[in-house]
Amino acid sequence: MNKGIILLLANLVAVFSLKAQTVVVNSPDKNLVVAVSQNETGSVYYHVSYKGKAILEKSPLGLVSNVSDFSKELKLIGQKDSVVNDNYKLNRIKKSAVTYHAIEKTLTYETPKKERIDMVFRVSNNDIALKYILLQKGETLRCIIEKELTGFKFPLTTTTFLTPQATPMIGWKKTKPSYEEEYVPDQAIGTPSKYGVGYTFPGLFRVGGNGWALVSETGVSSFYCASKLSEGTKEGLYTVAFPEAGENNGIGSAKPSISLPGETPWRTITVGDHLKPIVETTIPFDVVKPMYEPSIDYKFGRATWSWLEWQDNSINYKDQIAFIDLAAKMRFEFVLIDGLWDKQVGYQKIEELIKYAQSKHVDVFIWYNSNGFWNDAPQGPRNKMNTAIARKKEMAWMKSLGVKGIKVDFFGGDKQETIKLYEDILSDANDYGLAVIFHGCTLPRGWERMYPNFVSAEAVLASENLVFTQHANDQEAYNATLHPFIRNSVGSMDFGPALLNTRHNRENNGGTIRKTTDIFQLATAVLFQSSVQNFGITPNNLTDREPFIIDFMKNVPTTWDETVFIDGYPGKYCILARRNKDKWYIVGINAEKTAKKIDVTLPMLAGTKVSFYTDKPDRNPELKNLMINKNGKVTLTIQSEGGIMLINDGK
Repeated sequence: MNKGIILLLANLVAVFSLKAQTVVVNSPDKNLVVAVSQNETGSVYYHVSYKGKAILEKSPLGLVSNVSDFSKELKLIGQKDSVVNDNYKLNRIKKSAVTYHAIEKTLTYETPKKERIDMVFRVSNNDIALKYILLQKGETLRCIIEKELTGFKFPLTTTTFLTPQATPMIGWKKTKPSYEEEYVPDQAIGTPSKYGVGYTFPGLFRVGGNGWALVSETGVSSFYCASKLSEGTKEGLYTVAFPEAGENNGIGSAKPSISLPGETPWRTITVGDHLKPIVETTIPFDVVKPMYEPSIDYKFGRATWSWLEWQDNSINYKDQIAFIDLAAKMRFEFVLIDGLWDKQVGYQKIEELIKYAQSKHVDVFIWYNSNGFWNDAPQGPRNKMNTAIARKKEMAWMKSLGVKGIKVDFFGGDKQETIKLYEDILSDANDYGLAVIFHGCTLPRGWERMYPNFVSAEAVLASENLVFTQHANDQEAYNATLHPFIRNSVGSMDFGPALLNTRHNRENNGGTIRKTTDIFQLATAVLFQSSVQNFGITPNNLTDREPFIIDFMKNVPTTWDETVFIDGYPGKYCILARRNKDKWYIVGINAEKTAKKIDVTLPMLAGTKVSFYTDKPDRNPELKNLMINKNGKVTLTIQSEGGIMLINDGK
């Protein structure tokens, strides 16, 4: 045999070996395994298992750009291993001090034209993060990502807990998509979504008897668009999908453009054989870094908010004085003055309100419309946040008055153009010492760490719907038991909890009817995580609620040093523990139609006397003392649509 034939055969063997090679990335504890391989066409796939059980079956990887196709005929030409150790502090998430330890593997692939792509995998004990890095080739410094193949193929025994993405320019004043759709629990894999355009992140999957997986993304900035999950196939495959072309009133591309070298956001998968890793994960923040330094030491806390129960007509000088006084009596840090203040109060009188609030030691957040051109929402101020010139002028005015933050509402979708607007608002606000809350908006994707003045985002079917429809009240307990496992697990959620009126109107005597108990409402003040909480209490609650109810609201914190999942099932019940300094708050709610009796172990309370908030069988609230035995075991009874709380003295 001549040397040429031998060399050709050797090369063919080498190529075949590379394509057949399976690269494995193990978590530090070896329980979570990612296996990356290729098929005969050179396409790349990955599998995920946890403790030897399949979580993801053969799932595709790759990108297609207008410059190169990184979905097939790829050749693995190199790999790099590293260990990631990070310790950071963040006072606006579920845990104030985080230690992140992961194994990272970067796989470099090459196309037949010698174009290169890196696929980066970070695997920690319960989390996977993966992203793509496109490398420069020649003089090309830009590309458009036409399609991302990244998929999540679950076993057919899987059921889903998903909320659909809404089609663009529908709903009230053409404001959708605004991440305010309902969840369907335990739905069969591959069931078509309500609108036919996929599902919003995050998505929760129960993988038969093998465990749980929470799929999302993080690290989304102005360099990319926000993404979603596609419709599922009957085989159980969901893929990363880009925004709809009609978002932003059709303005701007639905496909992201990046400069080269450039990278995608991280796609994340949190995995466990129970729900504890899902609820406690910090992966949205572990793999991102701050985009800029904070200009001031931002403060957080509680706010009164007239609009929630009293609605548009309350945005007047007299009613805002009432809610400033309420904030002062409750020892709250803030008052939120909502939309229409520019016309119903006016710029001159709003300055007086701000000074009055400050005289009461209450600081102010004020509302703005994000528009623009992307919907018909009429509330003002409009056209103040969507352009840099107007925005900076407005922010300079707010800074001169000592305003502490803004709430910006009614965004137009997930296109790269809109993500840039979010980032521009945040960056400019930081220059003027303003914290930012977003409403009618997208899911925050690692933003608490990326943007130091980002506080929270709605991106949920929030408490305002309790005022709008009886259906929302009928479903309130059910929805509340979903959020710690899904939406609130990956980012701060400005829900507006703790509505103490039994009827949702100004006089507490008409309108929709609250079905949940007072203790349930108190529990949501802890259950829902946001470093600024815009609570739903009203002035009448000072006299029509039990004094211990009001005392709790006067003292409940909004930032947490630790979060521990105790027990629960999405859509049925949830028991969660949060710690602020030395004080533990254990809260539970029950969405089921009968009282639930649960045996739990609470080591953080072992051998201590606690304040025990509970519902009597007649659903009236009760506060009593309870001694927890030395093994921390306690039996809790949570009434239907009711709640419990156990609080130690913090000493």
